[in-house]
Amino acid sequence: MNMKKNISNIALVVLLPLLLVACGLDNYDAPESTLLGKITYNGTAVNLRGTGEAVRLQLYQDGWQQRNPVEVFVGQDGTFSAKLFDGEYKLVTRDNNGPWVNARDTTVINLKGTTTVELKVTPYFMISGEQISVSGSEMNASFVIDQIVPTATINRVILILSSTQFADDANNVFRRDIPDIPAGPVSLKVDISGNANVANAKALYGRVGVQTSGVDQAIYSSVIKLR
Repeated sequence: MNMKKNISNIALVVLLPLLLVACGLDNYDAPESTLLGKITYNGTAVNLRGTGEAVRLQLYQDGWQQRNPVEVFVGQDGTFSAKLFDGEYKLVTRDNNGPWVNARDTTVINLKGTTTVELKVTPYFMISGEQISVSGSEMNASFVIDQIVPTATINRVILILSSTQFADDANNVFRRDIPDIPAGPVSLKVDISGNANVANAKALYGRVGVQTSGVDQAIYSSVIKLR
């Protein structure tokens, strides 16, 4: 009986500090302000890979002992959001992450309540005028690759079909990489016969991407619903 009582006392001694710590943590206020933003070039949204937390931004705040940045994940339409405390923040792109020139210019944000910010970048390429269709056993895509940085080179063009609206080089039911495509107007046809995932998909979305040589991420067109 004494042994059981001693074990109970030990358990109580161990549990009590944990409860006190948990109660203490509950006393901290959660951040209530919201940062909303979009990555743009000349006022146009920059379309990206949105899955796998592939593209991130970093927020820094001076005066805190914790110098590690707050990681902000960017969606496929170039938008991002974060819940934060009021204060002054510095927003930068993550080093060598994204289909744009790695300038890492700082955008200063005075956050109070809901604040909207536009993060301007210089992509190596942009995609415009995209038209995508699936007819029978063929995927057809026409679009324009606009060269923004004269020295940039295209590694490959990526044609994508997805059964969800999240479509990129990692999330898809069909992907075809095509090298040696120059900037300018592009028209492509690829055979998709024999792809059961495409044939059986109740919904189908199309997208194209351009991968710049020596860059970690492709830039993308908007997502087009095909069925």
